[in-house]
Amino acid sequence: MGLTAIQPTVLLVEDEALISRLVAGCLSGRGFAVHAAATGDEALAYLGDGGAVDVLFTDINLPGSIDGAALAQCVRRMRPDLPVVYTSGRYGTFDIGPLVPRSVLIPKPYDPDGVCALLERLTAT
Repeated sequence: MGLTAIQPTVLLVEDEALISRLVAGCLSGRGFAVHAAATGDEALAYLGDGGAVDVLFTDINLPGSIDGAALAQCVRRMRPDLPVVYTSGRYGTFDIGPLVPRSVLIPKPYDPDGVCALLERLTAT
């Protein structure tokens, strides 16, 4: 009997449904478990319910009461070592405040395969 590899889990927070499906499909195809949320509020509810997460991949511009920058700060208070990858098509055109330490920003548009490769590196054990 062989050992089963544990799938790293990505919390994908993206309000654009097409982008979310595209990235989730790429990640799933590369061996990730994906929990998708359309808002920061949904992502926090998932985490509050004890949802698994090995890396947070979040858009900065999100609908609801919390944007991606504030979400990352909340998540880092709960999980100080969690890798955070931000994305935005408008970064630099408005002030979001400081990004959490040891995080990565990927501007849109991005290559989903490149994102998958980055998340593989961030979750490698």
